[in-house]
Amino acid sequence: MKFGTKVIHAGIYPDKATGAVMTPIYQTSTYAQESPGKHKGYEYSRTQNPTRAVLEANLAALENAEYGLCFASGLAAMDAIFRLLNPGDEIVASNDLYGGSYRQITKVHERYGLKGHFVPMNDLSNIKEAVNENTRLIWVETPTNPMLNIVDIKEICDFGREAGIWVCVDNTFASPYLQNPIDLGADMVLHSATKYLGGHSDVVMGAVVVKDGAVAEQLAFIQNSVGAIPGPQDCFLVLRGIKTLHLRVQRACDNAAMIAAFLADHPKVKHVYWPGFKDHPNHEIAKSQMRDFGGMVSFNLIEDSTEAANRVLSNTAIFTLAESLGGVESLIGHPASMTHAAIPREERMKVGLTDSLIRLSVGVEDVDDLIQDLKKAIG
Repeated sequence: MKFGTKVIHAGIYPDKATGAVMTPIYQTSTYAQESPGKHKGYEYSRTQNPTRAVLEANLAALENAEYGLCFASGLAAMDAIFRLLNPGDEIVASNDLYGGSYRQITKVHERYGLKGHFVPMNDLSNIKEAVNENTRLIWVETPTNPMLNIVDIKEICDFGREAGIWVCVDNTFASPYLQNPIDLGADMVLHSATKYLGGHSDVVMGAVVVKDGAVAEQLAFIQNSVGAIPGPQDCFLVLRGIKTLHLRVQRACDNAAMIAAFLADHPKVKHVYWPGFKDHPNHEIAKSQMRDFGGMVSFNLIEDSTEAANRVLSNTAIFTLAESLGGVESLIGHPASMTHAAIPREERMKVGLTDSLIRLSVGVEDVDDLIQDLKKAIG
């Protein structure tokens, strides 16, 4: 089944009870039982819900995995994965990753005995140097947030398999339409479904897909025991959003390519970060593991200051200054003071996340209008 068919049909069938073509919202907390312990597969909606079950099956199919599990947010999904580990275990993660992920590792889980190491992942030798006998998980983002660095998924997964270390790929920026880490050897794939999967900035959700039944069973136990699950209305919204995932992401990719070219020629722009440029580090890796280069673009200004960035951020009319990404509308943000404020400045600067860096989530509007909006804002 091709991807454009999967988003509409994979794991989704007419409702058995009514024949409804669209998955119903099963807005219930509990289910009638024929006798104590005897039921039709559902007993309590923290444990199972029919709307959520359809979404989880659909997500697994999109990522070519066997099992999908949904959580109340992307960070709740990440938390569930870390609960697979034990005190004393160590994590190797990219030094260029989402600020919330960095915060969860350093401020939450390190208090309970986990330890994180943050290294550049563009070179496998950096990972090998950080790995030791306590390493249990390699945490990968690619493209990274917000520098859009490209990490060779297959190379890291091959190393992880040989070393007996799990590899989880945060696939939020690419979405299953552009990239399928399970096919490249990943053990787990995480999504902030809030972003491209939902696609309309109206829901907060996270998801994990896995290929191993034992790992899926452990995650399902955590999902039920901790209870950070999404409601059926949210699951319905993400199911609806997924039906146009391929159309939305492709339009965003096309728009981003034109916007990146415009920014690269602008006299007030110092550098543009977009994997589609031939001189982008690991551009060839991006070509080999992605179907296109994504709808995210970052750039910094020649005048490298927060004040210079703020002048741009406050003068757009179509790009909305807001957190998040992956919606149909275009968003503009300042990572240093917004999404990555949890990362100390000295750590930000090591990866090139300067005070003037601006991140764009390119939407599906007319690209000429978007370019004119940026031209006016940058001046």
